[in-house]
Amino acid sequence: MRGTIPWWLGSGRGSDHVSSGGKGPVKVDVRIKWDPSPLGQPPHHLDIIAATYSAEAPYGPPVYIVNYDSRSPDGTINMSRHSKTGLGLGYVEAMTLELDRLAPSIARVVVGVAIHQNTGPKTFGDISNAGVLVVEGYEELLKDDFAGLAGSTAGTVAEFTRGAAGMWEFHEAVQGFDSDPVLFSAEMGSAPRR
Repeated sequence: MRGTIPWWLGSGRGSDHVSSGGKGPVKVDVRIKWDPSPLGQPPHHLDIIAATYSAEAPYGPPVYIVNYDSRSPDGTINMSRHSKTGLGLGYVEAMTLELDRLAPSIARVVVGVAIHQNTGPKTFGDISNAGVLVVEGYEELLKDDFAGLAGSTAGTVAEFTRGAAGMWEFHEAVQGFDSDPVLFSAEMGSAPRR
């Protein structure tokens, strides 16, 4: 299902969510899944990527990037599971974001998914059973099957912004890009997604 979230959180592109209790999202998991490539074909390799942005330049260059090959300097954003093939049951790659522990200078975090292009051009339409799930505890914030990104090689899925009172908000931000993981990491947060 694409962009489906519980009715009480609102629906449709650009949905905003503040957790119950008025504290905003605190600890969020982003998970992805995809089917392995057919026998004899090069493996499909997807990656979750998170980019952080400062309060001074929320749409400028990222302060730092987190993916399979890099970690956040303070340990607040971590890859807890990584797959290079999609092999396994359910969601085979996962990233945890501890928003409440991020440095006060960070005001925006954008999370996306990119397909490695080292075995030839691949888009989300070339990969079967791909999907993303964003949850906070047992609460589903976003579930998408990338159907709207069929012609894209990468895409953003979620944006978290820190308000004036320091509370984080979640925004659905499913948007396609035509770039490899390195270029996508640099451009994924360059413009508002809402």
